[in-house]
Amino acid sequence: MADLFPPFPPDNGEPRRRGLKSVPLRVLVPNVITLVALCLGLSAIRLGIEGKLELAVVAILAAAILDGVDGRVARLLKGTSRFGAELDSLADFVNFGVAPALLMYTFTLDGLRSVGWIVALVYAVAAALRLARFNVMLDDPSRPEWMKNYFVGMPAPAGALCALLPVYFHLLGLPTRNFAGLIAVFMLVIAFLMVSKTPTWSGKTLGQRIPREWVLPLFVACVLVVGLLASYTFEVLSVITIAYLALIPVGVLSYRRNLQRQPPVTVAASASTPVEAAAASPPADDRA
Repeated sequence: MADLFPPFPPDNGEPRRRGLKSVPLRVLVPNVITLVALCLGLSAIRLGIEGKLELAVVAILAAAILDGVDGRVARLLKGTSRFGAELDSLADFVNFGVAPALLMYTFTLDGLRSVGWIVALVYAVAAALRLARFNVMLDDPSRPEWMKNYFVGMPAPAGALCALLPVYFHLLGLPTRNFAGLIAVFMLVIAFLMVSKTPTWSGKTLGQRIPREWVLPLFVACVLVVGLLASYTFEVLSVITIAYLALIPVGVLSYRRNLQRQPPVTVAASASTPVEAAAASPPADDRA
């Protein structure tokens, strides 16, 4: 374990036990959050196999929320690490690649037999490729500041929540299980969006500074969203998912306008391939 975290100087010159190095709590907290999210993703797989679709969807939703929290906690506590970045990517693959694929297969894709399993495999592999590309692009020096507002391709958590849209409809009483073929095509479209270079809005820089007059309305809006999500979970998830998919073309147009105003700066690569560049410069703990 000594090579997983950078060495830290002794606190106040106090002696330590030979062969052991203390690790600050601020480094452990984000990784604990990631592990809790991983447990939720694994539990979603079991719940899906047992036919408890509602609980499985809630588990994946909770994992997505924690995935958005762990990186911000790491940066807030200054507890980022290479170990945390790698752990987060592995957890994301399970939570948003494997779990949704298996859940959709047990939900309806198993009716297509081998074709349904191939669709599930394609989706899971697409999630893995999307996460690997995200790690490689973290240290791209040619990206201007405005590009932080966009993901390259659909992020894995959003892809997972979008892929579960037929399950939301089923839990609302619609007979989506009867349309396994259409659901398979829908899953392939989501997989393509994840591995494509389609820019999607990330909102990472949104809310860094909020006008004073917007503080109280923002609090009320947050309470309203939480209340609606708790009371009308699948109705709200369906509306948010449809709105997110419908706004992708808007994000593409916005990205192209920004690209025309401020194109990326061409930087001479120090390595011959992106993989070699990533090996020379390890990715930071910039969890999506």
